[in-house]
This record gives sequence, structure tokens and C-alpha cells, in this order.
Amino acid sequence: MMSCFLLSVWRSSLILCLGQLLRCGEARVNTEVQAGPLYRVLGSPLYITCSVSGFRSENTDKHFEFRMTKPSNPNFEIQIISSHEDTFGYSSHLIRVIKNEITLKRLSPNSVRFEIKSLQKTDEGEYECTAVNLEGAYDGEYSAKTVVKVIEDSLSVSSSAFTPLSLNEGEALTLTCLASSSTSQHTHLSVAWYLHKDGQEDAQPIISLNRDFTLSPGQGFERRHQAGLIRLDKWGEASYSLKMAEVEPSDQGRFYCQAQEWIQDPDGSWYIIIQKNAEEMALTVKATEVVEPSSPSLAVEISAQPAALQEGQELMLSCNINTQDVEKRFFSVAWLKGSVELARIGPTGVLTVAPEYSVRQKNGELRAGEAKDSSPQRVSISATENRLSIKMQQAGNVTEGGGLHLSCKVDGVQGQLSVTWQLKSARMASFTEIISISQEGVTEIAEEFVSRKVRVMRPATDNFTLELDEVTLSDSGVYQCAVSERKPNSKSHNQAQTTTVTVISVDTLMGVSLISRKTRVTVGEKLELMCRVRGPHMPVTVTWSVQREAKTPDTILTLSPDGTISWSADQNHYQLRVEIRLSRPTQKSFYLSIQKAHEEDSGTYWCQVDQYQLDNEAHWQLKASDSGGAIKLSVKVTENNLSIPKEEAEMNTSRNQDLTIPCNINKQSSHESKFQVTWFWQKEIETKQRPIFTVYRNSTLQDRFGENVRLRYDHPDPSQFSLTFLNPGPENSGLYFCEVEEWLPSLSRGWRKVAVEKSGHFNVSVLTEGDANADSECSTRTYIIIAIVILIVLVLVLLLLVVTMCRSKGSLGNKSGPSLWGESVPMNTSRSGDD
Repeated sequence: MMSCFLLSVWRSSLILCLGQLLRCGEARVNTEVQAGPLYRVLGSPLYITCSVSGFRSENTDKHFEFRMTKPSNPNFEIQIISSHEDTFGYSSHLIRVIKNEITLKRLSPNSVRFEIKSLQKTDEGEYECTAVNLEGAYDGEYSAKTVVKVIEDSLSVSSSAFTPLSLNEGEALTLTCLASSSTSQHTHLSVAWYLHKDGQEDAQPIISLNRDFTLSPGQGFERRHQAGLIRLDKWGEASYSLKMAEVEPSDQGRFYCQAQEWIQDPDGSWYIIIQKNAEEMALTVKATEVVEPSSPSLAVEISAQPAALQEGQELMLSCNINTQDVEKRFFSVAWLKGSVELARIGPTGVLTVAPEYSVRQKNGELRAGEAKDSSPQRVSISATENRLSIKMQQAGNVTEGGGLHLSCKVDGVQGQLSVTWQLKSARMASFTEIISISQEGVTEIAEEFVSRKVRVMRPATDNFTLELDEVTLSDSGVYQCAVSERKPNSKSHNQAQTTTVTVISVDTLMGVSLISRKTRVTVGEKLELMCRVRGPHMPVTVTWSVQREAKTPDTILTLSPDGTISWSADQNHYQLRVEIRLSRPTQKSFYLSIQKAHEEDSGTYWCQVDQYQLDNEAHWQLKASDSGGAIKLSVKVTENNLSIPKEEAEMNTSRNQDLTIPCNINKQSSHESKFQVTWFWQKEIETKQRPIFTVYRNSTLQDRFGENVRLRYDHPDPSQFSLTFLNPGPENSGLYFCEVEEWLPSLSRGWRKVAVEKSGHFNVSVLTEGDANADSECSTRTYIIIAIVILIVLVLVLLLLVVTMCRSKGSLGNKSGPSLWGESVPMNTSRSGDD
């Protein structure tokens, strides 16, 4: 039998080894999730995609499990959801799974998507996706982890218009949207204006400014945007204005702006962490009447003023219409040069330049009312001086780390424009190029600024805006907008305008203050400090430090911009009392709360704030530092108000009765206090006091009597202690009392005694069984004697009464005999006159 068993084991091992050899060369199992940390906003959804590869059965649905650990307890795994077990999740998550607030959706046989519909702050932590192995042997990675950070929602979106507007067709519309975010993470905003027409389910995008600062018109608005009739302008850091030069009847509906906040995940992809809409504004457009086809005949004449002019001069082409009731009608007017249409004004007064419709118009495919051609008018134009002019916005001061916006407006444009932005800083002798845009619209960035976030925007045909993000001190200097105009059959014309920009260092703007509500606390109380930061909004690192007496300053902890805490000194002492109490109620306020202060927490505290900024290579660079001053805090031991009853008492008991010596404390001590209780006994008043039992502050018990005495210790509540003698003897008689010591923790000196009090004496007498029986017998005899005496007295009284009654009867029968109750003097029986 043994040989058969060994043979079976050998065969199994051989098969396993062969199986492993056959699998050599196959792809190892690999499980992947999105790389973290993933920053997501409180209340927004979370999506984590988990995929696995390398299983032999590629087309079979794989099962996945999701778990998490929280920063406060990284060693404790919390089961959340499983694709093959409905009751997999712990109770903290199972209810959310049942309500479909947490789901696991299958994307393919080898991938799933984990979803939390609305993130809670407690959802922050490290998530682990595990692919369940049903193939027996393990070969590869079956789990993958990613970190999720839950940040506050700081996106704010609002609109300037609240009341409905009513415009006539052709009038101008301007709306302003305020959008900003105060998150400490590096995010981008995109802003778009929408029109929601009555009767349509979805809103229609009008124009949007994308996260990469490019303008995109919505479908149906391209032509008007190209003609400069629809614009989206950004003013300052948070203002976005929509301008529609001439509204049309189709523009009627509800307008609103939408802001999206984007963050770049570690894998390089951009993700919308939050999206908000501003209030809607209703617009009513009053349309004008259209000329009926049956209108009376009309005559059209054209005139040019002047007929001969030089290049650059103004040419006035007048189209005169002669018909009845002109003021009640609307016309479509087109100007043509030869057979090519130059411009057209529609019945609503909107001017459009549409050469692509000239052929269709000649063929009769496009008609507006009744049209007639005027007689031709010859115009001659000769070259003259350049009328190009530039107006540049004055920038002034810009904060380091902020954004620079310079606007260059060009007037008198007659040809194609190219624009170049240049800078002459203090370290430069001449202007150097930053960025340029050619006449064909091609943008080129100078090598020095390729790694910078620089761009040129053209919100209107005559407006060019330079935007430079995250400016540095070296960006101070004189900025120049150089414009070159090129016209057919003419030489180029150049114009330039300059403005001075000063970048202010954040060192001069940032300020830190340290505030504490109380500078003196007692042991066990809460110690709270607030570090408040003033200045521009930038990622910061906050370091809390303390100096005790004349010792070297110690760093307590450092809070990084991503919320990570690093402990430096006395981690065990501070971590439990400070970490579930380190808070950031606002973007610029940091709280440090130490629960249950110890005496060693006394010292001088301060906070150090360092501001950081991402450089061109996505590395954090220190930009400014400041300290919040110093606050001296003292933690004192509570006053000695330990009190124990001092009353004297006498106690008599017998051997068959238990003897209890109480020890009560009249004090509401702090949670930090520990008590040591010792009971003492002395045979007589003049003899030496002897300790018999001690309860130490760590709850260790010591029986110090050592004389075959059975003792029982009780501690029913924090202020009551008792020691009970079981079946005591006469030798246990004597004086008893208890002594209580109060101890408080001290880091430098360990536990130390802060108070000692003694109770009053208990005079205890323990009687033997013989003494007790003798006393009982004596008492019984005494009771019997007293009863006999009382009985004898009662008998004698009864006999005396009987004798007396008998004599009284004898005197009534024989009157000559003397009366027992009469007096010795005879009574006078004669009546007087008064009777």
C-alpha cells in the first residue's frame, strides 16, 4: 500500500512538471488597471477599468473582484464587489452594491469596468482588482492596484444674465460667464456656450474654448463665426463673454454656459473630473416681415462716391431702391464686381460674403424677393499710403505663476496679416521672437518657448491675443506686437506696438499666519492650531514643527500638495492623536489638532508653508516660502482635587459573613489619569500599618497578606474599588483603610505620581462562633427569666383581685361588718337645708 501511495504521488508530480514544461513559452497572466493616483471630485463618478491577459481560455468570461484599503488603516482590506459572488462585499459597501450605487460592468470576456456613481470622502484609498484564477496553477500577476484621491468640488460657474431678453432681429447680444476653480491640482478649464431651442431635446453648442485654448464653433454656427459675427472672448482669469453681432430668429431659445474641469491622469489621458452649467437665460427674437413675391415693381440704382480714388481711401457704393412702401418691406441686396458677388445683405440686415453661391444665384437656384440689376458704374483705384494701425492692451503687473494675456487690435486692414509677438527682457539687448502666425494661419513657436504654454488666439478677425501661462520672473520686460500686411500687387506694410509687463514675485505676496484659540491647556485637553495662507492660489506644502524647552526643533509632519502625510519625529506619539484630526476646511486654511494633550506637548509651535509650481519639464519647483510665526503653548497638570471619604466607621461581622472594605474616589478624573489603590491593616492603633493588597495603574493585582486569607477584588466603575474578605476570622479584626495614588503619563519621565490621598479608618471586629453562640444563649436565658418574673407578677395581681372581690360580696350580705372600701370616719346621712 505504501509503495502504491508513493507511486501515485510520483505520477502526480510528474504530470504537474510536464504541465509546467508544456506551458513554457505561453504568455504569462497579466492584470492591469489605470495607473494612479486618480484625482476625482467628491460627488462625481469613478471609473476604473481592469483587464487581464494570458489565460488559456481567452474567449471565456473571466471573473474579477475589487477590494480597497483606506489611508487610515492600510493593512485592512475591505471587500467591495465581485462578478461571481453577490454577497462578496462587506456591509459598508454591500448596501451600495445592492442599490446599484457601486457596479461592475463587463466590457469584454477579459475586462470589466468598476463604477462608483457618487464618490464619498471615505472612498479615498488604494483599490485592488483581482482576476479570479480557475485554472489551478498560478503563473503571472493576478492583481493590480491603483490609488484614488477624492478632492473637494471647487468649480464655480455663474452667468451675468438672469432676466429674459427680447431683441429684434439683427440686434447684438452679449452674455458673460464666470468660471473658475480653486483646486490645488493642475487642471484645465474648457468653457462652451449652448443654445437650447424650444421643442428640441438636446442643446446645440454655439462656440467653445477647449482645454488647449482653441476656439471651435458649433455645427450651424461656422459661417457666422468665420465672418466675425460670433465671438467668445476671455477676459482675465475667469470671465468668458459670448458676442453675437446680429441675432437671427433661429437664435431664439435658452442660452447657458458650461464649464468642464480637466485633469491629466498619469497615463497621459485627460479626464473630466467635474462639469457644471450656469443659469439659463431666455432670449426672444422678433423677426421682421419678408417681402411678398407679389410686390410692385422696383427700380435699383448704384452710385459710387468718389468715382476715382486712391488706394486706402474710402469707397462708398450706394444701392438705391425705388418702390412703394419701402419702409414696410425688407430686401436682399448684393454687390457684384463684374460677375463675382462681393457681399450681400439679407432681409434681416445680416452682411455675408459668400462667393460660393454666385453660380447658383445666376442659375436661379437662390432667390430673395424680386431682384433687378442696376446699370454698371466704373471705379478706378490707385495705390496710396498705408492706413494700418495697432492698438495694444496695457498689461501692467502679473503675478508669478499666473497667466499673461496681451491683446493686439489692428485697424485699417486691407490685405492679409501676419503677426509676431516679441519680448525684450532685462537680460536681452534686443527683441527676441516668442510666437508668430503667418498670413496662411500657420503658427510657429520660438525654440526658447517650445516647452512653455504659449499660444496666439484670434477671437476676431482684427484681434490677436498672446497667452502665456505660468509666467516666471524672467518673463518681465517689454512685449511687442509686430503686424505685417501683404496686399496683391503691392508692397508689404509693417506696424508694431509695445507694452511693459512686470512679473511680481510670489515671495512679496504670500503671507502665513498661525492662530491658536488657547495657549494654555491642561493634560487631556485638545490642543488646536490653524495655519492660514494668504496670496495667489498655488500648490503648497505645509510643515508643522515644535521646539520643546532648549532642545533642537523637531518636525512633526509634512503635508504635501497631493494630501500625502510624512511623519518626521515622534511618529508613535503624534500619529494616533493627530492623523483621523488634520484638516483643511478651505484651500488656504490648515488645522492641526492634538487630542488629549500630554505635558511634553508644551513648546513653541510654528508652520512652514512652501509654494510650488510645475516647470517646463513637469517637475515641481519651489517658488516661495514663509513661516507663520511662533506660538508658545503650555500643557499643565490638573490641580490636585483627588478626594476620598475620611469618615471613620465601625463594622462587626462573624466568621460566616464576608467582610467588604470599600474605597471610593470623589473626582471626575481626565481620561489620561490612572489610579493605584492599596489597602492597609493594623492590628491595634499603636501597631505598624501593613499593606495587604495593591491594584496597580496597569490593572496588575498583588496580594500582600499571605496568610491563607481568601480575597476578592471588585472595580464596578472608574471611581469605585472594593476588597472583600471571604469567611474572615477573629485574627482579621483591626483597623483598615485604603490609599489612592493618581498617575499621569509623561513622555520624558514616563508615568509620574501627581496626587496621594488616604481614606478614613474602618474599625472591624470579627467574632468567633463560640462567642456568638454564648451571647445568643445568654440572651435567651435572660428573655426566659424576664418572662417568668412577668408571669408571676400577673398571677399575684389576679389573686389579689379575686380576694378583694370575694370580701366585697361578704360585706353586702352582713352590714355589721366593716366595709373594705369605706373610710374610717362614718358618713353623715342627715339632709341639710341646702339639699
